[in-house]
Amino acid sequence: MSSATMTSKGQITVPKVVRDDLGLVPGAKVLFVKLGDGHYRLVARTGEVSDLAGMLHREGQQPLSLTDMDEGMAAAAAESGHAGTARARADE
Repeated sequence: MSSATMTSKGQITVPKVVRDDLGLVPGAKVLFVKLGDGHYRLVARTGEVSDLAGMLHREGQQPLSLTDMDEGMAAAAAESGHAGTARARADE
C-alpha cells in the first residue's frame, strides 16, 4: 500500500507506483469520486468508460430497473417541488 502526505497548500504527490498503475503522466486529470462513508475513489481520466463499471456498487444493494429509477427520481422531484422530467410529463 502506498501513502502520501499533504502539504500546507493541500497538494499531494501521487506515489510513482500509483501513477504507473493508473497510467498518469504530467498534465493528466484525475477524478475524486465520493463513495460514501468517508471513502473516495481516485479515477484517472485517461481510462476507458468501462473502467467505471461497478464503481457505484454497494454490498447488499439490489439493482433497480429503469422504471424503479424513474419513479424514484419523480418522487424526489415532487418532494422537492420540481415539476419532474420531460418523460414524466409526456406519460401523463
